[in-house]
Amino acid sequence: MANATCDIGLIGLAVMGQNLVLNMNDHGHRVAVFNRTTSKVDEFLAHEARGTNIVGSHSVPELIQTLKRPRRVMLMVKAGETVDQMIDQIIPHLEKGDIVIDGGNSHYPDTTRRTKALGEKGILFVGTGVSGGEEGARFGPSIMPGGSPEAWPHVKEIFQAIAAKVDDGTPCCDWVGEEGAGHYVKMVHNGIEYGDMQLICEAYQVLHEGLGLTPDELGDIFAEWNQGELDSFLIEITAEIFKKRDEDGSPLIDKILDTAGQKGTGKWTAISALDLGMPVTLIGEAVFARCLSAIKEERTAASKVLQGPKHRMDGHGRQTFVEEVRRALYCSKMISYAQGYMLLREAGKEQGWNLNMGGIALMWRGGCIIRSRFLGKIKEAYDKNPKLENLLLDDFFSGVLNEYQTAWRQAIIHAIGFGVPTPAFSTALAFFDGYRSARLPANLLQAQRDFFGAHTYERVDQPRGKFFHTNWTGRGGRVASGSYNA
Repeated sequence: MANATCDIGLIGLAVMGQNLVLNMNDHGHRVAVFNRTTSKVDEFLAHEARGTNIVGSHSVPELIQTLKRPRRVMLMVKAGETVDQMIDQIIPHLEKGDIVIDGGNSHYPDTTRRTKALGEKGILFVGTGVSGGEEGARFGPSIMPGGSPEAWPHVKEIFQAIAAKVDDGTPCCDWVGEEGAGHYVKMVHNGIEYGDMQLICEAYQVLHEGLGLTPDELGDIFAEWNQGELDSFLIEITAEIFKKRDEDGSPLIDKILDTAGQKGTGKWTAISALDLGMPVTLIGEAVFARCLSAIKEERTAASKVLQGPKHRMDGHGRQTFVEEVRRALYCSKMISYAQGYMLLREAGKEQGWNLNMGGIALMWRGGCIIRSRFLGKIKEAYDKNPKLENLLLDDFFSGVLNEYQTAWRQAIIHAIGFGVPTPAFSTALAFFDGYRSARLPANLLQAQRDFFGAHTYERVDQPRGKFFHTNWTGRGGRVASGSYNA
């Protein structure tokens, strides 16, 4: 029987799995690995893992035998049925108190279900978001663990060792909450990532079509933006993308087909927002923008039939406009994060998770795709007021929005003039204007609902929770309908 000398076992040697294993090894943790296609284990040990302390296994029982107690087994396999199949294979070889970790992009209800099912067998389960792509996995990802709280002390040391660190050395990894909380937070992270990317793409299109800027000029602008408030991983890589040349020396960006793919996490975020009745409009628009991009042939045909405006910049300085677009991007980004945090707050309430809002911002400060200077401001806001109702009410955020909104509005007005679609910029501004309105036209909406469906309404001159129905035509009855609230 093999000696139990390994600190953790990892199953699934695709690129993320391999890089996490090498990262763990770098930090002095002995890792045993297994892959369903066992030849992959041998290839990994012969090449990437050569000269390390990593131990290869050719079966699940062999892997389990190498692990110290409590045994920790991490799955880096495709989300969905594959995770359940793998868990079924492992469970017969584990005993009470052992820990199964799912590090894939699982949908949070699956993680909640698995935590409960394994808990009944005495096995602890951790569902953790891992963000940062292959480079993050190798040198320091953002890690968002949730599941059985009793498991955290047993995985904390490994996770925090391999996670990215912010300037003061704090790891971008902390316990998120019970059951599916870790994967929920990762899902919202991915939704915000969809929003950030769409906002950047809109800034690109407005500047490119409005000012006729070349990719090189755009690269310079984004590199400059990255030195200031917008300093972030996505702005940094965007500047590099604009500068990249194809083999014939022309900008590579101009050769890439304009149809975007998606893996579903943005869509899950939008669906969860609808289920919880939270107006996470920007992420929704970002998902729909990808859907619109995917119908390329239809758009190409429509471009020959439907006409846009003939408008270019005139009498408005180039520098002024670039700054307006920068401010529009920054304000819209603030709205997107505020909406994401509204969703986290509501999900926490609904699921009974005790989410640490400032801690989540800290976890996103480094290692992950949305890492940015801006997240430090979110952490500060929740440090100042842990019970903050909405990020937009924090002094820093409200101050910037109040100061920058004129430029934000101008950028969108010009985009409309150019005929350039800005769904994310525009929905962010619409939300800002809606959120700061003490009165919205929903009074008319309720009157309409009561008129055609006897859905009732409340009155401004009566206490909340008291409902009224009007016989609008003189022909209606006195019976009111029940109501459904999202």
